[in-house]
Amino acid sequence: MAQLTGPKKINCAVFISGTGSNLKSLIQFSKKKSSPISIELIISDNAKAKGLKFGKIFKISNKVFNYKNKLIAEKKIISEIKNKKIKLICLAGFMKILSKRFIKNFKGTILNIHPSLLPKYKGLNTHQRALLNNEKYSGCTVHFVNSKLDSGKIILQKKVRISKVDTPKSLAKKVLIQEHKLYPKAIRRVFNP
Repeated sequence: MAQLTGPKKINCAVFISGTGSNLKSLIQFSKKKSSPISIELIISDNAKAKGLKFGKIFKISNKVFNYKNKLIAEKKIISEIKNKKIKLICLAGFMKILSKRFIKNFKGTILNIHPSLLPKYKGLNTHQRALLNNEKYSGCTVHFVNSKLDSGKIILQKKVRISKVDTPKSLAKKVLIQEHKLYPKAIRRVFNP
């Protein structure tokens, strides 16, 4: 049956490990008529990830993979992604590092959101490190994933001013609000440059 809603959306998978707040904002974005993506799959390495509940709420299939053996987990994920004809992978708080082999399979179609103004503060504890260095600004970055940690081509960034009273927790909250706005904008930019 022909779709009456305009251009066909791109099948997207979102990878999470935790609360899934970026996942939720991406799902809400994907439901807009003007959104270029349709989220067809949620993948997690953590069976207790709170974000998995959004799969149930929004009726999106979700799969949990045991990462004890990374090679096996990734092989299963690749076949799941191919079955669902996924053309875009969005990492949203996914706490595992993807192998070079995995990234090569999906070159240029994996995006990540990182809670700092890359190239500063790659990896973990970004807010703590920004505060320790008396930075005036922090923020978030959406970038393409390549085989080096948090080093792929930057799509969009958003600055957040750090106040004198900020703690890692309060800064994380401020940055997260911007993450929820930035990720959809970055996806639009990728598909409508």
